[in-house]
Amino acid sequence: MKIVLKILLLLFFVVFYQCEKEKKAPLKKAPLKLEKKEKRIEKAWDSLNKHNVTTFLTAFGEKNKETKILIRTDYENIKIRLFKDTPLHRANFIFLTKIKYFDTTVFYRVAKNFVLQGGNSDNFQTVKDRYKYGNYKLPTEFRKNRKHKYGALAAARDWKKNPEKLSSPFEFYIVQNRKGAHHLNNEHTVFGEVISGFDTMDKIAKIKVGEDEWPEEDVNMKVEILD
Repeated sequence: MKIVLKILLLLFFVVFYQCEKEKKAPLKKAPLKLEKKEKRIEKAWDSLNKHNVTTFLTAFGEKNKETKILIRTDYENIKIRLFKDTPLHRANFIFLTKIKYFDTTVFYRVAKNFVLQGGNSDNFQTVKDRYKYGNYKLPTEFRKNRKHKYGALAAARDWKKNPEKLSSPFEFYIVQNRKGAHHLNNEHTVFGEVISGFDTMDKIAKIKVGEDEWPEEDVNMKVEILD
């Protein structure tokens, strides 16, 4: 009888201990799952790389249809219209503007009566951003009616080991020569044009530069979307 009673008491304490343990166990909160989901969404939006260029920019361009850009400089502003018929280049420029990539860059080449070239610098953040996205390239988007006229906006590119004439996504130039730069037609993708600020271009073209056409004083820029 005593043995049976001891067994019953032992079972009672085992059950009681288990119940108390479950009461103290932390509850799993639903918001934790939501936070993980939000992080995945943010990562997906910012996942551009050399393997998904066309897919990413096509989807991004469909949701971000802006075409007007303002480049602010110490020499006043330049307003630019991006072309809809060069969708990948347009979407890429909008994307880089929205992540504020250009705000750490400068006009690093000023070739008077030729072009003003920007989109790069020796700023650590510039280097960091380029490394993050893997220096991807853009496929050409040549159009018969998009020429290197005065004020044309075009993508820079490597000339060596680049038979497909793929564009740099980060570096661009604006034709400052009033006669244009038509020898570059179908060599670089023209994807926009200056609509105001031609006098600003001329002011920048007059600054002092070194032998490599790099300005002696940085020509900083801030790029923003108008509409």
